[in-house]
Amino acid sequence: MKKTVLLSLLLLAACAPKEPALKDAFQGKFILGAAVNTRQIAGADVKGDSVLVKHFGAIEPENCMKSAEIMPAFGQYNWDLADKYVEFGEKNGLEVYGHCLIWHSQCTPDFCYDKDGNLISADELKARMQQHISTVVGRYKGRIKGWDVVNEAILEDGSYRQSPFFQILGEEFIPWAFQCAQEADPDLELYYNDYSMHEPKKLDTVLQMVKNLQSRGIRIDAVGFQGHIGMDYPDLALYESHIRRVKEETGIDVCITELDMSILPSITQSADVSGMNFFEAMRNPETRDAMMEKLDPYKDGIPDDVYAAWNARMGDFLDMFVRNSDVVRRINVWGVSDGDSWKNGWPIPGRHDAPLWVDRNFNLKPFLHSYAR
Repeated sequence: MKKTVLLSLLLLAACAPKEPALKDAFQGKFILGAAVNTRQIAGADVKGDSVLVKHFGAIEPENCMKSAEIMPAFGQYNWDLADKYVEFGEKNGLEVYGHCLIWHSQCTPDFCYDKDGNLISADELKARMQQHISTVVGRYKGRIKGWDVVNEAILEDGSYRQSPFFQILGEEFIPWAFQCAQEADPDLELYYNDYSMHEPKKLDTVLQMVKNLQSRGIRIDAVGFQGHIGMDYPDLALYESHIRRVKEETGIDVCITELDMSILPSITQSADVSGMNFFEAMRNPETRDAMMEKLDPYKDGIPDDVYAAWNARMGDFLDMFVRNSDVVRRINVWGVSDGDSWKNGWPIPGRHDAPLWVDRNFNLKPFLHSYAR
C-alpha cells in the first residue's frame, strides 16, 4: 500500500506543470543573460546556478576578466578564475561574453605608468594595449562570443573622461582598442559599453565615436546601455528614443548590459538633509541617522505597494525592450538573484536592495509571470 501511494505521488510530481524557462519566452527577440560571480563560477551557489542555467541563455563576468583581476601586474596573468568562468559557460550550454578589455577603473595599476609612476608614451601605451587585448582575446578565441572592448569612456556632459588612456592617446585610444580586438579575433562581436546613456549629450558623443569607427573601417557591433536604473530615473520614453537613435543613426544594435533597478530611494548629491548633500550629511554625526533613515527605509521588509510599484516599472521597461527587439540584441541582468547584487551595501554599508529579476528565495518576480507561463 505504501509503495502504491509513493508511486502515485511520484507520478503526480512528474506530471505537474513546470515553470517555463524565461529565456524561451524571448527566443527570437533577444538573448537573455546574467552576470555571474565567483561563487557561481566555482559551483558554490548551487541554487543560483540552477536558476541561472534554467532561465538564462548567456553569461557575463562581474569582475574576473577586468584587467586588475586577470592581470595583477602588466604582462603577468592569472587565468584561474577567467578559465573557470569560460568553462562554466561551456559546460552549461550558455553563450559566453567578456567584460571588459579597456577600462580606467579596476585597471592593472601599472598599465599606463612607468616604474617611476609617470604616464608612459603614446607609442608604449599602444603597444601595451595591443599586447593585452591580443593576449586575452586570443586565449579565448572561438569560445567567447563578444567583448565589451571599451567601458565608460564618456561623461554625462558629452566630454571624454580624463582617464590615463585619454591623457596619453586622446580619443584615439578607443579606435585603437577596437582595431586590436578586431585583429585578435575577426569573428568576435565588439561593443562599447557605458552608463547613463539616457543623457542626450553623452549619447551624442557616443554616436559620433561610433560613426568615426565606421568611417575608418573599424568594426563595432553594438552599443551597451548599462541599465543601472532607479524608481525615479531615467524617463522611459527618453530611454526608448535613445535606443532607437543608435539604430537609426549608425545601423548597429543596442545591448542592455548591466540591468538592475534599485528599489531604494536614489542617492544624489543633493540629498536635502538639513541643506547638506549626501557626503556632508553622512560625515556629520548629527545628520547621519536621519540620512540612513531616509535612504534605507525598508529594514523590516519592503511594503507591498512599493514592491508592486517596482514590478510595474520594471515590467514597463521589459515591455519596451520587447517592443524594440529589432534593435535590442541582448539583455544582461547584472546578477542572478537579489542576494548577489552589487547594490547591497553600496554606497551605504548594511543596505539590502532588491534590484534584480529573481528574489532572494530564487523565485521569478511577478512582472515576469506574464512572460514565463
